[in-house]
Order: sequence, then C-alpha cells, then structure tokens
Amino acid sequence: MSDKPIEQGGANRRAINRGEMSKWQWTKREMNAHKVGYLMIAPFFLIFIIFTVLPVLLSLFFSFTSFNMLQFPKFVFLDNYITLLLDDDIFLIAVKNTLIFALITGPIGYILSFVMAWFINELSPKIRAVVTVIFYAPAISGQLYMIWQIIFSSDQYGYANSLLLRFGFIQSPILWFQNAKYVMPLCIVVALWLSLNYAFLSFIAGLQIVDRTYYEAGAVDGIKNRWQELWYVTLPLMKSQLMFGAVMSITGAFGFNDVVQNLAGFPTVDYAAHTIMAHLNDYGWTRFEMGYASAIATILFLMMIGANLIVNRLLSKVGT
Repeated sequence: MSDKPIEQGGANRRAINRGEMSKWQWTKREMNAHKVGYLMIAPFFLIFIIFTVLPVLLSLFFSFTSFNMLQFPKFVFLDNYITLLLDDDIFLIAVKNTLIFALITGPIGYILSFVMAWFINELSPKIRAVVTVIFYAPAISGQLYMIWQIIFSSDQYGYANSLLLRFGFIQSPILWFQNAKYVMPLCIVVALWLSLNYAFLSFIAGLQIVDRTYYEAGAVDGIKNRWQELWYVTLPLMKSQLMFGAVMSITGAFGFNDVVQNLAGFPTVDYAAHTIMAHLNDYGWTRFEMGYASAIATILFLMMIGANLIVNRLLSKVGT
C-alpha cells in the first residue's frame, strides 16, 4: 500500500524531468542508462547501415547519373527515369510480368505457408519436425531446378511429354520452356512450390508460442469454432510473425528471377517471363550501365515499399 504512492511520485518526477529537458538531452540520458543494451546491438546496426542503408542511398544517387564503373559518374538528372518509363518497352513488359508474378505467387504462397504451418502445428512434436523438414526441403535444395527440367524436358524422355504422348494427348513433344505460352505458368508453379520458406518457418514458430490459456479464455468469451479461434485469438497474437512473413513473401515475389533464369534461360522467349530483376541484372551486370540499373532498382524498391505499406494496413485489421 505504501509502495504505490512512492512509485507514482517517481513516475511524476520522471515526467516532470522529461518535460524540462530537450528531446536530445532526454535521449542522451536514456542511452547512458541503457548503454550496455545499445552496445550489444551496435554490431547489427553497423552491419545493417553498411550493407543495407548505404547501398540503397548510393543506388538512389547513381540513378540520377550515367555511370559505367570506369568513368566518373555524370549527372543526367531524370533522364534514366524518363527513358525507363517512356522509351524502354522491355522494361514495361518486365513491370507487367513482375506484377503478375507478385499478385499470384505472393498472396497464394503466403496463405499456403500459413495453412501448412497451421496443419503441421497440430501434429506431435516428433512428427512435426519430420514434416517441417519435408515441406521446407525444396526451399533449401540446390538442385531443385533439375527436377523440373527433367519433368518438363523438351524431348520425349521428359516425364510430362512422355505421359502426354503415351495417352495420346499430343503427337509430338512440347518445347515447354521455348514456348511463350507455357513459360510463365510453369515458372509460377515452381515459385509456389518454393513458397514454403522463411515465412513458413516463422509461422510455425509463432503458432508454437501461443499460450493455450488464451484459447480457454476465448471459449469462455463465446468463441464457438476453430475459425473464430483462428481469427480472434491466434492471428492477433501472431502479428509480428505475420508481418515478417508478408515482408519475406513480397520481397521474394518482386525479386523473382532465379527460377525463370534457371528454367527458361535469359532472355526468355518473347520476353514471356522477363522480370524487373532480370532487366536490372541485364543492365547492371551484363552491360555495366550502373546509372540506368540503379534507376531500375529504385523503382523496384519503391514498388516493394508500396506493397509492404498496403499489406501492413491489411494486417492491422486482423482480429478487429
């Protein structure tokens, strides 16, 4: 009983002191009070600034220049962006393909990751560990593209062509990755197969840390089925994992290129699956037009930021 007034008085004094100090003085005092914690996270922040923040700022700077890595950058102001948006037809095709990939593989892969994590979480711990490895294996396998190259090989020995020929659906082998009609659908299928990655693991971790007592309290408050339990209890308690999974899914969807390049080569036939990342790699690491490549990277970065803001707004409504 005597502790409460003392604590309240201490809080009031801290509030008064903070009101008397400037924001910088208060921040400095707090940093001194928690200097051990700041010291512990300093290496991460240093690495983050050097390898993430600084490259983004440099890319933004070079996007306003003409730079070939041999000569000093020459300012061209908005010329790179004007060329990209008005004169570069291949870039517009890349934007269209990237948006198609992102709108299909992003949401479906995200939902698929959560549904599979939810299903696996209901299993016993030993079985859960084995099933998690089985589902996660495609995302870490270095030879996964060979499987799909064998299945959709362009000769009669490929599994897909062999079955179609055997049952009389086709008369000659289909050139799967040399036909613009099939390139994008096949790449999307492979991307969805690979969608159980970091988001999938974060969902499993988030589901396992939900305290069972919340479900009991929800039942007392009137929750009647598993769907209501999921919406009103599980998802609100997993917002941090849901946001992390969304960021990873968006990054993977917009940065989609490795699957296309390994399966269909570069460039893809008729640019059927040409993405912004492929366009960026072409100008950055083939032509070494770093100013133009930086403009492409900046536009891609802004698209990712916009998608993240939209998803963040949608996730904020979960459980409300």
